[in-house]
Amino acid sequence: YRIFYDELGARSSLDQIDRRDSDRFDPLCDHLLVLDNSLTGPEHRRIVGTYRLLRQEMATAAGGFYSEDEFELRRLVARHPDLRFLELGRSCVLPQYRSKRTIEALWQGIWAYLNHYGIDVMVGCASFPGVDPAAHAEALTYMAHHCRTSADWDVRAVGRRYHPMAMMPVEAVNPKAAITAMPPLVKGYLRIGARIGDGCVIDRDFSTVDVFIVMPVKEIAARYISYYGGDGQSYAA
Repeated sequence: YRIFYDELGARSSLDQIDRRDSDRFDPLCDHLLVLDNSLTGPEHRRIVGTYRLLRQEMATAAGGFYSEDEFELRRLVARHPDLRFLELGRSCVLPQYRSKRTIEALWQGIWAYLNHYGIDVMVGCASFPGVDPAAHAEALTYMAHHCRTSADWDVRAVGRRYHPMAMMPVEAVNPKAAITAMPPLVKGYLRIGARIGDGCVIDRDFSTVDVFIVMPVKEIAARYISYYGGDGQSYAA
């Protein structure tokens, strides 16, 4: 709540007194936490980073994945009936902890989780700030031309919410500037080997422009598997 609502300006229909971000998916998800044990006070006050993990079988129980309101994820899953999908969401880290080490801790936990549950594909939304795709035209155009999924993994924004990502002539894009302009989480996903779906979506409730991330586990760069998987089992409790 502090990050999405207080810091980033999401619009809340929640009880303002409670000051919690919650929805119907929370009870069906696993929640990956990074804690700073040097902090005093109750345990929940030591949480400095989170991910929400929704496995395919739990999404089925919920009537679908969270991202299906924005992207045609159900069609993608249907094309790969023999694979197990995991939706990543609600990634957030407190400002003072937005360091390489915190991200490493989260990804070591995710890697242990993938191995524990035999996950084949990670998916989910990643966000640019604000509700104007044109403000991110260079980065989105670069991604549309250089970071798209292959046909087998393609997933499109739902028709009523589809906004094209390619908003500039590709020859006008400065690759270095485009990559620099991407949010750190998006850059991190691409660095690992993620690819991007077709179209972006404006999420006015959360004041973001969302793109869709697809990461088949077998296609994650070997150097990152070695890096994050090395001591990941220590996080598997």
